[in-house]
Amino acid sequence: MVSRRHFAFNLCIIMIPWLSLLFLGKSNVKRYSLAGVVIVIFEIINHWYGHKRKWWKFYDTPRSFIKDELPFSIGPYMPLSMWLLKYSYGNFKKFVLLNAIADGLFAFLFIDVLKKLKIIRLNRLNHFQFFIYLHYKAYLLYGVQYLYEKLKGSS
Repeated sequence: MVSRRHFAFNLCIIMIPWLSLLFLGKSNVKRYSLAGVVIVIFEIINHWYGHKRKWWKFYDTPRSFIKDELPFSIGPYMPLSMWLLKYSYGNFKKFVLLNAIADGLFAFLFIDVLKKLKIIRLNRLNHFQFFIYLHYKAYLLYGVQYLYEKLKGSS
């Protein structure tokens, strides 16, 4: 059974990031959505793998990928990726820095808040390993957007 706290949290991490796209602009949503979709699919695969390896532990039982990891995949990943691309695409150093800040805040601060709220805690990863787990996907995101822009420009 999902606790009310966990349900409310899942609802927030899905709705708030997606509502923020209303302020991104239609052309930016269209421009960055392919890279966003690719990163969400890749993140779902990563979350599934982490779920199987028990890299983190959710407090609610029974454990379920759909109620535990999936909201993190479909909630903040695509909108945040699109915002980061909007503000930094074309400047790779800025992109890496902004991603490192966002991933660092989540890995070193926000995960501890979630632990205090009894939502999730790290199990087989330390904070630095979790940061690497989050951050390496930024390069894939930038690469997908780069290829999309290159293919779009050549047609």
